[in-house]
Amino acid sequence: MLISVINPIQATWIFSIIFFIALFIFIKPRKITETFPTSLTTELKGLAILMIVLSHIGYFLVTDTRFLWPLSIMAGVGVNLFLFLSGFGLTASQMQKDLSVWQFYKKRLLKLFVPFWLAIIVLFGLDFFVLQHSYSLAYMAKAAVGIFTHADLYQDINSPLWYFTFILACYLLYPLVYIKKAPWLSALILYLAGYFLIYFQPVSLDYVLHLYKVHIIAFPLGVLAAWGISKIKHPEILEKLAHGWRAIGYYLVMALLLLAFVYTNYNSGIGASPEKEQYMSILAVIAISLVFILKKIEFKLFYWVGLYSYEIYLWHWPIMYHYDIFYRFMPAWLATLLYLVFFVALGYVVSKLSQLITNKFSKAKQIN
Repeated sequence: MLISVINPIQATWIFSIIFFIALFIFIKPRKITETFPTSLTTELKGLAILMIVLSHIGYFLVTDTRFLWPLSIMAGVGVNLFLFLSGFGLTASQMQKDLSVWQFYKKRLLKLFVPFWLAIIVLFGLDFFVLQHSYSLAYMAKAAVGIFTHADLYQDINSPLWYFTFILACYLLYPLVYIKKAPWLSALILYLAGYFLIYFQPVSLDYVLHLYKVHIIAFPLGVLAAWGISKIKHPEILEKLAHGWRAIGYYLVMALLLLAFVYTNYNSGIGASPEKEQYMSILAVIAISLVFILKKIEFKLFYWVGLYSYEIYLWHWPIMYHYDIFYRFMPAWLATLLYLVFFVALGYVVSKLSQLITNKFSKAKQIN
């Protein structure tokens, strides 16, 4: 259901003020001991999912796009940031543990599929019993294995799941092309695989290929970044950048990076060409990643959201559009804040349930 917002600009200001107050209340100093630790990537995941959720609200859920603008213009950057962090995380882990192909699939695919299956089982059930809407057996069968070739916000069971198919393909291909001695070469192979997919334009992807076109660089770039960062032997030098005379250069660089992030989002290339949109988005991802690497504080609010970013991605759109529990009853700014809190709580529950199921599955496999 589309939502009408009364006084959208005023509602945006109220939401923004409360959100940024909360953001800066929950900060603490950061001591840099690693260049790009898990805590930082989790913060960035939190930022990425907020970009996506606010964009879906501002441009597709409400009837007036002035609501949440300009916080609502960064969905593409959020998706590319997710892909970048996925490529980075997988490679950073592989360089340490070097899992076999089977071990990789066993560990990674379970983490990918268990929360996903929980989501689609519940959503198919809700659509059938609450909305009296059913889907074909072929559609449900493809959904069960993670294949989504449409991304209709208003007709599909959960249109953002086109991303699941995309990232699943990355996960399936990754261990087959990972080269421990040359991760940079793995990144190149992954990029070429995406490039040729776009070049040959398979008919089965006609309805989502335009989305793929603006996201094929991010995952390989994350792989490349993990390899590059592993070459930094003394990350503690970053701790000294904001002290003494170096502080002038430090804050100038931070200002320029933030300016680049803002510029690339405002001049995103949307409506121009997929290539321009992708390049501007990637520049934004690089800029904000460098800001987070260099910053001297931790944003705990981003961190808490980031812990459950994947679960939030799986659930947020159908809950807001098909089963709205807040917007119909209260001001838009308050409903948006409550949804963010609700999604983090839901993400926590789903995450714990997924871990329980995964652990039981793993124990059963060991017994057998």
